[in-house]
Amino acid sequence: MTAPVRAPLMALDDALHALLSHALPLTDTESVATFDAVGRVLATDLVSALQVPPRDNSSMDGYAVRVADLPEAGTVLPVSQRIPAGHAGEPLRPGTCARIFTGAPMPEGADAVVMQEDTREVGGDFHAVHIDAIPQPGQWVRRAGEDVTRGSVVLARGVRLDEAALGLAASLGLAHLTVTRRPRVALFSTGDELVMPGEVPPEAMPPGAIYNSNRFFLRALLQRFGCEVSDLGIVPDRREATLAALKTAADHHDLILTSGGVSVGEEDHIKPAVQQLGELALWQIAMKPGKPFAYGHVRRDAGAGADVAGRCHFIGLPGNPVSSYVTFLLLVRPFLLQLQGVADPSALRLPAAMRLRADFAVPRADKRREFLRARRNAQGGVDLFPNQSSGVLTSVAWADGLVDNPAGTTIAPGDVVHFIALADLLS
Repeated sequence: MTAPVRAPLMALDDALHALLSHALPLTDTESVATFDAVGRVLATDLVSALQVPPRDNSSMDGYAVRVADLPEAGTVLPVSQRIPAGHAGEPLRPGTCARIFTGAPMPEGADAVVMQEDTREVGGDFHAVHIDAIPQPGQWVRRAGEDVTRGSVVLARGVRLDEAALGLAASLGLAHLTVTRRPRVALFSTGDELVMPGEVPPEAMPPGAIYNSNRFFLRALLQRFGCEVSDLGIVPDRREATLAALKTAADHHDLILTSGGVSVGEEDHIKPAVQQLGELALWQIAMKPGKPFAYGHVRRDAGAGADVAGRCHFIGLPGNPVSSYVTFLLLVRPFLLQLQGVADPSALRLPAAMRLRADFAVPRADKRREFLRARRNAQGGVDLFPNQSSGVLTSVAWADGLVDNPAGTTIAPGDVVHFIALADLLS
């Protein structure tokens, strides 16, 4: 009997392109307090109703002056008024200066600020000052609207809001923002070997049992990327239980995310269950770790959530913890961002890699593109975790990045490698 011909492994970039082609952005929106909007995605353009700053103001503590009143350094001017921040001054009388503080509005007639360090008090109590340096017109003046002009789009639809964006929104007087609703994700694990921490102490673990680490980091990653997570726990290795979990999850969620159970073994029930309830594409990706990866959908009967045509997305990650972690960052992360309507194309692909020196060796090339757990060292190079097995979660906790090593490539000490910071993948 002739063995069946296996489909060639899919390149990671092709897999990501195919995955994103299914991630239609969610259309539901909600209003949230600006205080609570970090990490959310703007659903509408943010248009300024005012200019910032609203008036010309001083960028220094010092003295507001007319440059024409200062023919030379050493000129002494009487102080005609004092203008603290938050208070408007009177028009500046010719031949005088105004004591002014950072952020205070410029008085009418003044065209520059002399910073305090370039002056000397004359006669006490700031009644007059000796001007030691002649300013240029406009010096130390923040112009009205130089930050934001009225009617301008300050933040565009599709921007994922960070801390600076929240501050910018607040500077425009916006207490609430319209954002895309959070993706609703159902998370569950499969495997009779899985045990939850706290249920069984380490000394009482039965043979073959392992603690369910994937559930913890996947839930945390989903929350980091703005999802509303329903943790459905561990589903027993039985077809009926798997079908029931998928049906329940599909009716009320946009995405079902699982780890393990998408291979072809007799106890791998996810694959046939998804096929029974919808469609499944099982991709063998040319990457290490993380070759087995599944995408599909499950038909839904009722309830909120899911994309067009009454379908709920399904993604099945590998069961090995490092494989699950890495495939989430490289594939699921951009999928979730596109679901939320992130418009920045750079957020939907791998972050830019740094070219760094390898302080390690990989003498044997792999047929697949490798993502090696690595960490930058004090000498400006990169060290490699000694055990790159897909089951060694210690490597991920130790690493601060991944070396993106092309297929068929060996690495010798001193070679330049492409290093992707985990901080960039987690942002």
